[in-house]
Amino acid sequence: MKSDSVAMVDLPSNTYKQETVCIFGTGDFGHSLGLRLLQSGYNVVYGSRDPKNSKFLPKGSKIMTHAEAAYEAQVIFVAVQRDHYGFLSSLASDLDGKVLVDISNNMRSGMYTESNAEYMSTLVPAATVVKAFNTISAWSLQSGGLDANRQVLVCGDRADAKQLVVDIAQALGFAALDKGSIKAASELEDLPLQLFPLWRLPLRIAIGLTAFIFFYVLIRDVIYEGVTNGKDISFRIMISLANKAFPIVALVMLALCYLPGALAGLLQIYNGTKYRRFPDWLDRWMLCRKQLGLLALAFAFLHVIYTLVIPIRYYVTYRRNVYVISLVKDNVTYEFDKIAAWRYDSYFSMGILGFGLFVLLGITSFPSVSNSLNWREFRFVQSKLGYITLLLCTLHTFLYGWDKFLRPSKFKWCMPPAYMLSLVVPCVVLILKLILIAPCVDNKVTRIRQGWERQSKTSQNTSTPLMA
Repeated sequence: MKSDSVAMVDLPSNTYKQETVCIFGTGDFGHSLGLRLLQSGYNVVYGSRDPKNSKFLPKGSKIMTHAEAAYEAQVIFVAVQRDHYGFLSSLASDLDGKVLVDISNNMRSGMYTESNAEYMSTLVPAATVVKAFNTISAWSLQSGGLDANRQVLVCGDRADAKQLVVDIAQALGFAALDKGSIKAASELEDLPLQLFPLWRLPLRIAIGLTAFIFFYVLIRDVIYEGVTNGKDISFRIMISLANKAFPIVALVMLALCYLPGALAGLLQIYNGTKYRRFPDWLDRWMLCRKQLGLLALAFAFLHVIYTLVIPIRYYVTYRRNVYVISLVKDNVTYEFDKIAAWRYDSYFSMGILGFGLFVLLGITSFPSVSNSLNWREFRFVQSKLGYITLLLCTLHTFLYGWDKFLRPSKFKWCMPPAYMLSLVVPCVVLILKLILIAPCVDNKVTRIRQGWERQSKTSQNTSTPLMA
């Protein structure tokens, strides 16, 4: 009497390279996968409803009916959409004991109550279904070694079947990661549908900050002049106001990259242990620090570009010409101010150095660069040089503002200059960092991160032996 359970067959050894691999489906992905398999030394056979249609398949592969192709290989990649799975039921006997690799994805999340891989398992219960390669695109397969750092996520109920797929993935130059049982297929199928998941919070912060700062300087610079003095200087919106908003957003977002690390250190001191979870909001914040930094660098680039075009602006050349002509008419000599020279040279110097280190931080965050650095080198660049970058950019802003905060005329409608707002978060971060690097505090944080835990009074009293 035949059992209803899936037949357990002897799969090839992990060390045995599958000579022939079958692919059901002759579309873009099936074509790219077959080409990559052929380049890696595998024999490739395609299963198709119309075996005569083979002119677009990779040279060196074979094409035949589904049943004939299934007979040729142990591992079969099913490169068709879920809507076309129906033909698998008619091949149930031919697929007995085979390993079916489901690579499909859906158009949107939650389309079906069960994953595509689980649905396939119900159609061919005598086969072993493994979910894999659905997070790899056809372009990734065609790009060869240029994209070899991409991961192939694998899940399935049988370890030996998954190992066969892992071996193929590694032979193609990809890194494979086992994600557990077939129940994880739903999670894997949702991954390609996510749109910049780690960028959502940084983008919201960037858009919100930019909108707030832009409207803030719009009120102070344009609307204030129109209301109080009757001047229309709305033309300044395009360059001047944008070039005030972009550097402020860049500096604040750079500071936001390092603020969660400082808060985490303070929380560890407060808790007296590193084994207590951070709040969820802090976890999410720390996970998106790279994206925050890259967006900050993008705003810094915009600031540099806008600054470079300032000398050729019509308004600037007009003001310069009017000023020079007025000096000539009044026969007045423009006096050299040594303090102003020091201030402006220092202002530009801090900006250039800060931007240079900012670019270095961005470059080292790329996987191709960070992978070539050891842990200590990466930490030195991203942490120590990162704080130096923040310090230089903050000094750049202080030198820009100079003594404006002392002039009542700069507080329009009781609103402080915008540059003062940009200094709040960076100064808080730098002050917290100074506290954390103080020897007494730094030693305690180091001990906690090495595993030391502060015992509570209750545990101390419990552990103290009673005196008879």
